[in-house]
Amino acid sequence: MTNAEWDLIEPFLPVAATGPLPRRARDQLNGVLWRFRTGSGWREVPERYGSWSTIYTRFRAWALAGVFENLMDGLIAEAASRGQVGLELVSVDSTIVRAHHESAGLAVSGEVLDALELALTEEKGVPLDQQVSVLRVMRHQPPPILIPRRAIRRARSAQRSAGGVKPAPTQPGSAGHEAD
Repeated sequence: MTNAEWDLIEPFLPVAATGPLPRRARDQLNGVLWRFRTGSGWREVPERYGSWSTIYTRFRAWALAGVFENLMDGLIAEAASRGQVGLELVSVDSTIVRAHHESAGLAVSGEVLDALELALTEEKGVPLDQQVSVLRVMRHQPPPILIPRRAIRRARSAQRSAGGVKPAPTQPGSAGHEAD
């Protein structure tokens, strides 16, 4: 870490009467940075940064105290004051961004589906229904209008009490058929 980098970072590190001396804090932070930059284990941190167990203990204490979050916020604020904030400071991945519930399926109009089918047929020279299925496209059928059974029972009961005529049973697939 350069002296200029250390001058930016040092104010965010807790150096108290019981904490490390400023020189040791810099070495320990360098040890933490070395460990994460190389992907090595804590026991592999070079001795020039101090004892690996001390570096790990200091890292854990700083992490639990929120030192790294404060350091990041402070460095971003400093970069913003200099006009140097860019999107490369932002990390967006699937652990923090979820797909919207509507992304589960794509709704396409009938004309678009017809055009896609025609394009696939022309490209392959084989009708779509005879091609090997790589992508399954299903036409969306609007759901049938469902009437709750309670409403049908009430209507039949009202008809019986009004006229005494029993309504004819409905056939499956007819307009009066319903399913729960």
